[in-house]
Amino acid sequence: MIEKKSEALCFGGRQQVWTHKSEATATDMTFGLYLPPQAEEGPVPVLVFLSGLTCTHENVITKAGAQHYCAEHGIALLAPDTSPRGLDLPGEHDDYDFGSGAGFYLNATQEPWDAHYHMARYVRGELLDAAEMAAPGLDMDRVSITGHSMGGHGALTLALRHPDRFKSVSAFAPICAPSEVPWGEKAFSRYLGEDRKTWRRYDACALIEDGARVPEILVDQGLADNFLDEQLRPERLEEACRDTGITLTVRRQAGYDHSYYFISTFIGDHIRWAAERLKA
Repeated sequence: MIEKKSEALCFGGRQQVWTHKSEATATDMTFGLYLPPQAEEGPVPVLVFLSGLTCTHENVITKAGAQHYCAEHGIALLAPDTSPRGLDLPGEHDDYDFGSGAGFYLNATQEPWDAHYHMARYVRGELLDAAEMAAPGLDMDRVSITGHSMGGHGALTLALRHPDRFKSVSAFAPICAPSEVPWGEKAFSRYLGEDRKTWRRYDACALIEDGARVPEILVDQGLADNFLDEQLRPERLEEACRDTGITLTVRRQAGYDHSYYFISTFIGDHIRWAAERLKA
């Protein structure tokens, strides 16, 4: 069952919010869907935007200014939540970087998270299916993915694991090597257990080292980002991509931080990047 919660006219298109029941999370899930005006004339490609820690579907659709560029390029924007909601599992709401709002786009294997925290499965499957039900005019053969911070990590790992599903991938300030930084170590140890070998399928650098490939990646990273050195580490992604055939462009942006001011400044470039590849 899928239900439209709201709709507003925006740059000639329609910004919608939908809810539906998810088998992957065993909860109701919410997503934002922007349909550009071109969707009235025929199928349009889709860009999935994965948000970061503490966010919901709402952050990007209200703060990034993405709809203007989506309308310009004729591309739909699909924005899911970052975790299951309404469960009240023990400790789920204690920390901003674990549990509620912090699903890390993986499939948990440890109790009690393994019953609900299957965000990789959700994004790869049910989210796209629900969007197609919400708007049958979407061209689900042309889907790209991007994201911010934890969502940048999710975009990279999902694209690397499913290169036939996602036609391009980009990221804003992604957690590039989560197995090696505090955010990732905390989340992975609790969701996946202490065996670090099981972490590798959710670590972009490890996936590349283990043979996963996409043709190219675009990353924007603010140099005034206070998480840059400890948590994000784009240099590790550069090392992993070197000599693999993956063309990586890391644009280091002087003065920009980790906020939506940063994202809104460069979101147009990422939508253009996806649109060019989706229409190729």
